[in-house]
Formats: sequence, C-alpha cells, structure tokens
Amino acid sequence: MKKFEEKTIHSNEIFKGKIISLKVDDVLLPNGKESKREIVNHPGAVAVIAVTDEGKLILVEQYRKALERSIIEIPAGKLEPGEAPEVTARRELEEETGLGCHTLTYLQTFATSPGFADEIIHLYVAEDLFEIEEKAELDEDEFVEILKVSIDEAEEMVQNKRIYDAKTAFAVLWMRLKRGK
Repeated sequence: MKKFEEKTIHSNEIFKGKIISLKVDDVLLPNGKESKREIVNHPGAVAVIAVTDEGKLILVEQYRKALERSIIEIPAGKLEPGEAPEVTARRELEEETGLGCHTLTYLQTFATSPGFADEIIHLYVAEDLFEIEEKAELDEDEFVEILKVSIDEAEEMVQNKRIYDAKTAFAVLWMRLKRGK
C-alpha cells in the first residue's frame, strides 16, 4: 500500500477540453472517512533549457491568459498523443525559437501542481544549438519573442517577476548551480 493512499470510490468527469479535463473523485481517506478531490488531467509536457555556446539561456516571452500578463519562460509545450518526450522537446525548441540542437540531454521529470493536477514536465537541456533553415511554424494562436540572457540577467528576471513560473525558475537555478558565474 502507498503511504497515506486515498482510494477512489467514484469518479465523475465534469469537463473535457482540447488540452485538459476536470474530474471530481470521491475518495476514501486513510482514516476511513470520505472526501472529494477536484483533479485536472493533462497529457504532460516538456520544457527545454537551451544553452548557447556562450553560456546564455534562450527564453521566450509570451502572454499567458490565466495570469493576464506576459511572462518569460524556457521553451515548452504539451506532449502530443503517442509522441516521445524527446521528440516533443526538439519540436518545441524549433517551433518557439527557430533553433535545433545537436545535444539534447534528459534532466528530470517533475509534477507541476500535484495538489490538483496530474501534469508532469519532462525537462531537457539543449546544447550545440544551430539555426533551422526551414523553421517550423508556431501554433496559430501562439506569439513569442525570443531572448538570450545571461544567468545574472535571468536571476534578475526572477526577482522582478518577469520570470514567474516554476519550470523557468528551476531552469535558472539549475544554470546557476551547474554553470556557475
């Protein structure tokens, strides 16, 4: 048995969208009582820490409707059905930045919001970057600006909340720990 496991008694899907679905589960708690859990199901995603030969981090700025503002992030995107995370990582890097990479290294996988969502992100490091001659198109509803920043500049963006999401803050921390000044 998993420590503190909550057994599902009943599950009711209340919304199914293009990307996410929402369900409400009735669960049996470890103490024998019942409770409800609202859970967002997500297909999973990848994120890419793209590092130039000069040690700069490639970021994209885009508007995030859920936050009602633009933020600066590492390239990322959702997994397509049946698509391997490495394939998604290369595709998203190309679509969002126009760059490819000779070296793509898996770093780790983590949960984004485990209190209410099952989304996980597979994190990769892309190095030995090169410009793609025939660039892939962004999704028709996607608008991004590409930035190349130093670790110091990225840390400042975290402090002034231009970088505001966990995956990108994690990437900046990783860059500082692994790459130093």
